[in-house]
Amino acid sequence: MSALPYPWLVADIGGTNARFGLVTGPGARPSQVAVLAGAEHRTLPDAVAAYLAEHADGGRPGAACLAVAGPVEGDRYTLTNLPWAGSARDLGVPNATLLNDFEALALSLPHLDGDDLVPIGGPDGPGAGPVPGPGVKAVLGPGTGLGVAGLVPVGSGWLPIASEGGHVSVPVQDDRELEVLRVLRAQARRSGRPGSPAVTPARTPAVAPVHGEADQVVAERVLSGPGLVRLHRALAEVNGVTAPELAASDIVARQDDPLCAETIEVFCGMLGSFAANVALTLGARGGVYLGGGVLPRIVERVCAGDFRARFTANPDMSGYLDAIATMLIVAPQPALTGAAAWLARQSAGQSTTMSTTVSTTVSTTTSTGTSAAAPAAASDAPAAGAAPGGLTTTTATP
Repeated sequence: MSALPYPWLVADIGGTNARFGLVTGPGARPSQVAVLAGAEHRTLPDAVAAYLAEHADGGRPGAACLAVAGPVEGDRYTLTNLPWAGSARDLGVPNATLLNDFEALALSLPHLDGDDLVPIGGPDGPGAGPVPGPGVKAVLGPGTGLGVAGLVPVGSGWLPIASEGGHVSVPVQDDRELEVLRVLRAQARRSGRPGSPAVTPARTPAVAPVHGEADQVVAERVLSGPGLVRLHRALAEVNGVTAPELAASDIVARQDDPLCAETIEVFCGMLGSFAANVALTLGARGGVYLGGGVLPRIVERVCAGDFRARFTANPDMSGYLDAIATMLIVAPQPALTGAAAWLARQSAGQSTTMSTTVSTTVSTTTSTGTSAAAPAAASDAPAAGAAPGGLTTTTATP
């Protein structure tokens, strides 16, 4: 594969925000980073076009890697918490690659340094740093949803493994959490879906749910930003108190409020059990990394809370888990770094079996105003390292 022409568009498309940046040359970090509200754009192609017009002087990148918060199948994506779905072919960018957002976050791990990570426990005790070496790594984190991915050493590099691990059953350990689960299940029976708004009569399903379907509460419904709201509401019912409806940001901020403090306490404990399950499933001896948009706001509470104790509390595998370091990612926009790393790997001609690259046909406008089709191969595009201002204006066709 020929080198991909610069600049590269990199993006981290979450359930709330779409983050974009440009990589302008070999080894460069993403620049011209901008965060766009997903709700303000009808589709992902609309958001891409808005970013390029407002932050990239309308230039066209020679390649793109977009990390999306949802499953990727071939050249198609479906966001889990935003009504965006479609094909990479619709983005108007040649050499467009799709990754799951936590797949991209996993790819960033080898590029994070000490300032990008806060240690929250390891084999050397509290505050221990990352375990060096090529062992399998896991990354997970609550944001609008709950993402999970792995990073496996392959030869001299790394291979990311995407998953939908945030949709496993919620982990509960003690009586209080069992009571919370009971409340969430009751809400599920009333609404037809765990944690969702109540179903109005006009929307009531004609067929009753399969037995047990409404009783399952998946981890993402609790261990996420919206999950904090559900957990706060459920704990109020368990404690028999009346509490105002608070946004996740308010719950995080009001730590002088006993119910908000308890919500964060339970949240961190359940996240520790969930992270241990991920570590055991992947054999993540190379470390477990916590990302997402929620945890950087509560770093001290994650470090001081029950996360690490719950992480190592497995009665059969506590020694195994105790030897695994856990770190919290505080680097800004790490998924953009991971997306850039993936494009660098593609440009160097390395294996890209875990993703789909879409080579589109580029329509180039001639001086006479007519259009001629040209392949979107790197050899037909501007030379590698070309500055954004030297880009020709092109549009991709399906």
